[in-house]
Amino acid sequence: MIETIELFIKSALIDNVIFIQYLAICPFIGMTSDTEKATGMGLATTFVIILATAVTWPIYKFIMIPLHLEFLQTLFFILIIASLVQLVEFFLKKMIPGLYNAMGVYLALITTNCAVLGVTINCISKNYTYGQSLVYAFGTAVGFLLSMVIMSGVRTRLKVANIPQSFKGTPILYVCASLLSLAFLGFKGLIK
Repeated sequence: MIETIELFIKSALIDNVIFIQYLAICPFIGMTSDTEKATGMGLATTFVIILATAVTWPIYKFIMIPLHLEFLQTLFFILIIASLVQLVEFFLKKMIPGLYNAMGVYLALITTNCAVLGVTINCISKNYTYGQSLVYAFGTAVGFLLSMVIMSGVRTRLKVANIPQSFKGTPILYVCASLLSLAFLGFKGLIK
């Protein structure tokens, strides 16, 4: 049980997918201007990360390895992720059209979100069991959601802040992201 909690904390905070691994920067910058959009994107990506891991791990272990198709891992995983994103897109379009419209092109970009593919490949490369893979995926997804919400809060504050002209716009976003990344590096001492 302790190992499971450690794996969750490690994947969510210590090896945060955005602030430490520097994956998924495109939706991180593009979807954090509003907290509702950031949360929606985070939840949609969370669903896709967990479901992609739940589907790709057994396919890799029980189909690709016995058939010696490991070299097609990336191709297979991207096809699976694209299918899952289509399911999420259909669901949001039908059930939450406001969020679907607000997410725009970024929803379809979950397919190429390197965080989703990175999690599925990390589970295989780190030789996690199926249960460990799901915990790792859930922790990474929570870390992604946390990063998105934190940055949307920072961006809300930036709208009313007195920022020097040379830092307005994109430069201040990268300065804030850098400072948040340094803050997350502080979690490295939690688990050895």
